[in-house]
Amino acid sequence: MTRIDFYSLAPESRGDRFLLTCRLVERIRASARRVLIHCPDPEECRHLDRLLWTFREDSFLPHGLVGQVDPDLTPVLISQGGSPESEHQVLLNLSLGIPDFLDRFERLCEVVDHEPQARQAGRERFRVYRERGYALDHHQIRL
Repeated sequence: MTRIDFYSLAPESRGDRFLLTCRLVERIRASARRVLIHCPDPEECRHLDRLLWTFREDSFLPHGLVGQVDPDLTPVLISQGGSPESEHQVLLNLSLGIPDFLDRFERLCEVVDHEPQARQAGRERFRVYRERGYALDHHQIRL
């Protein structure tokens, strides 16, 4: 069964779910895991793509948008859906809903910031996952 971790910004933290996603990707890549970022909004996909290039001057996170890079050579992919289907290690969810394809992943990271709609949707996803019997962990992150 997929392991699910919720990552939320600590109350005093500045930043948003996109900066938090960059930090999580950096940590996950340090363990040589592949990452698929589920981001259904095309504008948010482009924003995240740009942010991953500039997140830290001393860091390189090899990434790209699905359909614009070779997925076999790119360990961090940003997808508007669940493609490519060959990805199965870590899924980062930036949508407000539950991805239909989460069960093929070893681990799901739910990213939640201070935005009220995102927080409420995160609480709802947490409740649904708990009802479905997933093991859940919550981590508060300071940026």
